[in-house]
Amino acid sequence: MAAAIEGVLDERVREKTLKCKLLVVGAGGIGCELLKNLVLTGFKDIELIDLDTIDVSNLNRQFLFRKEHVGKSKSQVAKESALKFNPDADIVAYHDSVMSPDYGLDFFKKFDLVMNALDNRAARNHVNRMCLAADIPLVESGTAGYLGQVAVIKKGLTPCYACAPRSTQNSFPNCSVYSAQTSVLHSLITHDCFSQLFGEEDPDQDVSPDTADPELAGEAGQAALEGEKKDIERKSTRAWAMQTGYDPQKIFNKLFRDDIKYLLSMEALWKKRRPPTPLDWDDLPDAADAGNGSAGMRDQKVWSMKECAQIFGRCLGELKVEFAKQGDGGMLIWDKDDDTAMDFVTCTADIRAQIFGIGLKSRFDIKSMAGNIIPAIATTNAIIAGLIVMEGLKILAGDIEKCKTVYLNRQPNARKKLLVPCSLDPPNPKCYVCSSKPEVTVRLNTDKITVKCLEEKVLKGQLGMVAPDVEIDDGKGSIVISSEEGETEENNDKMLAYFNIISGTRLKCEDFLQNYTLIVTIDHVDKLDEEKEFELVGDVEEVKASATEEAQTEASGASGDNAKQQDSVDELMIVDEAEINNTPTKQKRKRKADDLGEAESNFAKKIKPDSAATADDDDDLVIL
Repeated sequence: MAAAIEGVLDERVREKTLKCKLLVVGAGGIGCELLKNLVLTGFKDIELIDLDTIDVSNLNRQFLFRKEHVGKSKSQVAKESALKFNPDADIVAYHDSVMSPDYGLDFFKKFDLVMNALDNRAARNHVNRMCLAADIPLVESGTAGYLGQVAVIKKGLTPCYACAPRSTQNSFPNCSVYSAQTSVLHSLITHDCFSQLFGEEDPDQDVSPDTADPELAGEAGQAALEGEKKDIERKSTRAWAMQTGYDPQKIFNKLFRDDIKYLLSMEALWKKRRPPTPLDWDDLPDAADAGNGSAGMRDQKVWSMKECAQIFGRCLGELKVEFAKQGDGGMLIWDKDDDTAMDFVTCTADIRAQIFGIGLKSRFDIKSMAGNIIPAIATTNAIIAGLIVMEGLKILAGDIEKCKTVYLNRQPNARKKLLVPCSLDPPNPKCYVCSSKPEVTVRLNTDKITVKCLEEKVLKGQLGMVAPDVEIDDGKGSIVISSEEGETEENNDKMLAYFNIISGTRLKCEDFLQNYTLIVTIDHVDKLDEEKEFELVGDVEEVKASATEEAQTEASGASGDNAKQQDSVDELMIVDEAEINNTPTKQKRKRKADDLGEAESNFAKKIKPDSAATADDDDDLVIL
């Protein structure tokens, strides 16, 4: 091993590699390849953290795991397998969440370098902030099918994970999703019928009309109420389905025929919308949507409505058996890797899509959306893991200025290259995470947003905090949210307006775990577009506008091999989620992307090959 390393690395870098104290976050697809690369390169002092356990579906690409490891800790098994490549390595494995309070600032400060191999935005945001607080370099990474990306993050020198503007993730009220569906994604917000029939019972999530109770249909049921008793016993969809013995034909006709007819009776709803078309179990079209194709493997085939109905019936029978095993009060947890549950969600999503005149999707596409993932490809993970180590070695050599943001293309660009290195940009001076005085404006209706919504959806969900404390910046020190359990619990259900939070109110938001302070300015509006609950505004929008202007300037003077790309993906890192609406940024010579539109767009199909990179690029990469 030592001889092999000596032949590749110079003495100075090899010495630093042997002494480097390294943290690897994630032991999945990228993490397995990365850990193997690290021990073979000569890194010895490694700590590895991952919350997950090994599933059968991991085995096709996470090569450190075998069938006998299913159900065991990923980090522990990855450690044991990696030691076979280099028994001299000292690896400490944590089966835990990196967002746990146990891994605070002091924990991060003991490392020389951190490498991310994560598959979700929340953890990426957290590690980014911890590395900024500890002032240690981070090598970030991500893959999305055949696409991949690696970037170096260093405080004050490069953009952090939050520097690139991102559009606010939409949240959809269930009643609107049910009655005014405009995309397949709407069918998947709550995993559609699965939650109603088998998941955790929640009356607020049961939006299917109860045809035994015309009152639930509003104006549409008014006529039926006349002469009827109003003491009708309401039944949930689940209770009704259980009484039918989960009869597939009856449930199908209720959900996709009778409920849709009920919606059609609300005439005002369809004045400006295309009305849905009810489906009947006994009269279903037998051909799939030709525009989506029907050839190929089962996962890539678009099912016809008759096939969807058959699969719907089969899955109902299998899920009914599993549900019965849970006993009274039990429930089933939806899992994208459970074939029956995934088939059920696929067929119900496509049935709804057919009803509302939306293009059907294959099981492969719907799994990508419903599981908030983009299916992983082993070779992509391997390439990205190699690039992570290469950038890490530059950092250890003291050549961080030579580091690159590297993109892996789906197809070769004009210079016949799959790997495109891009020079590092400076940090975004208006970033709400790494700027000297982080601030952000949030637009919302203070009369309709509760304190709990502010905490869970805005501060934690959108702004990436873990345990926020919120104080109104009014000179009185009024605390609205406390990270101490129970201290402000009585505030949860109160509207922001109750605390006199209005337009212009400034909230001082602190997260002691992340050593992070953010000023949030509230911008009150009565209503937002597209049924959003809130949106980030202000500096983010200014950055977008500035980036658009810069891109146009570059485009007007670009030619030949010196042409710079005009657009870039809105994510600083490609993430395994379906949050992929395109937003221009200030990053230069980045991947060119179409306007991706709806979040369910197929990421890999929409990304176009890169334009030519500049001729003087520092090509220290293998050309594939």
